[in-house]
Amino acid sequence: MKTRNQSSMSILWEIFLTSSKLGLTSFGGPIAHLGYFHDEYVRRRKWIDEKSYADLVALCQFLPGPASSQVGIGIGVTRGGVLGGIVSFIGFTFPSVLVLMIFAYILASFDISTSGWIHGLKIVAVAIVAHAIVGMAQKLTPDTKRKTIALFALLITLLWQTAFSQVTVILIAALIGYFLYKNNKEEEHVPLHIPISKSFAIICISLFFGLLVLLPILRNVIDHSSIALFDSFYRSGALVFGGGHVVLPLLERELVPQGFISSEAFLTGYGMTQAVPGPLFTFAAYLGTVISGWQGGLLATIAIFLPAFLLVFGFLPFWNTLRNNRSIYGAWMGVNAAVVGILISAFYQPIWISSIMNEIDFVIAAILFSMLSYWKLSPWVVVVTGSVLGFLAYLL
Repeated sequence: MKTRNQSSMSILWEIFLTSSKLGLTSFGGPIAHLGYFHDEYVRRRKWIDEKSYADLVALCQFLPGPASSQVGIGIGVTRGGVLGGIVSFIGFTFPSVLVLMIFAYILASFDISTSGWIHGLKIVAVAIVAHAIVGMAQKLTPDTKRKTIALFALLITLLWQTAFSQVTVILIAALIGYFLYKNNKEEEHVPLHIPISKSFAIICISLFFGLLVLLPILRNVIDHSSIALFDSFYRSGALVFGGGHVVLPLLERELVPQGFISSEAFLTGYGMTQAVPGPLFTFAAYLGTVISGWQGGLLATIAIFLPAFLLVFGFLPFWNTLRNNRSIYGAWMGVNAAVVGILISAFYQPIWISSIMNEIDFVIAAILFSMLSYWKLSPWVVVVTGSVLGFLAYLL
C-alpha cells in the first residue's frame, strides 16, 4: 500500500523501476511472469494482497491479450491509477522491445533465406504453437458444446479467409454462448477494488470494439501501409487468448501472405523473441522494424498492446458485476471456444503447411513438442535444439 507522504511522481518512479527490473529478468513466458509478479508485488512489496492478485489474474486470463502484461498494467493501476498502469507497462516491456528492434537491424545485413537453422526455427514454431493450443483447448473447450463452437470457428476461418471472418465468427460465437450458457452456475468471486471511473471505462470499451470493426474498413478504403500494418497488429492483439505463443499463427497469416515480411525473417525473429525476457508480444517490435524501420517497430508495438490497455481499463471497474452475471459470462465462454478454432485454423495455414515438408521435419517437430509438453524444458532450450536439428537435417 502507498504511504501518505509519497508524491504521485515518486510513486510512478517506483513503479517504473520495479517493473523495469522485472522486464530485464522475467524469462520463461507468461506463466513464469505471473510467478515473478507474485514474488515482487505481493510477497516483497505488498502492493496488492493475495486475494486481489488472484482476482486480477483471473480477469486477465478471461480477457484476450497478453495476460502477464495485463496483470502488470492492472497492478500499476492499483498503485498509481491510469498513469501507473502505463508506466508499469513501459518498464516491463521496453527492454525486450529495444533488444528486438536492434536485432531486426542486425538481421537485415545477413541472407537467411537458405539457412538450415531457419527451417529448424519454423519447426520450433510448430511445436510451440501446438503445445500452447493444446493447453488452451483443454481449458477453454472442456465440453462438447464448446468443442462444437471451436469446430465451427475452425471451418469458417479456414474456408473464408478475409479481414472480417475472425470478427464475424467471434460475434456469432458470443451470441451462441449467451444462449447456451446463460444459466450456467458459477461461483461467487472476490471483489476487486480499482480506481478507474466507469465513464472512462466505457470510452475504452467502445474504442476497443470500434477499432476492431473500423480498422478493416479503413484498410480497404484507404490504401496506406501504416493503416494496414496497424490493423493487422491490432486485430492480432485483440483476438488472442492464452498468451504470446498463440499470437504467432495470427500474425503470420496477417503479414507473410500480404508480403510485409518473408517467412524466414518472421520465424527467425520469433526464435529470438523466445530468448529475451519480458512479454512475447514484443515480437511485434521486431516485425514492425523489419517491415518499416524503427517507426514501424513502435507502431506495431503500440497496435498489438493497445487492445490490452483498452480491455484492462474498460473491464476493471465492471468486473465484479460482469463475472457474476451468468449471461455475459456465457457469451465470453462462447468467444473463448471460438478463439481455439480460429487458432487451429491459423496453425494449419500457414504454420504447418510451410514448415512440415517431410518425415524428418515431422520427427523433429515431435521431439520438440515432447520437450515442451512432457519433459517441461524451457522454450529457449527448445529453440536452440530446433535450430541445431534443422541445421543437421539440412546437411543430410
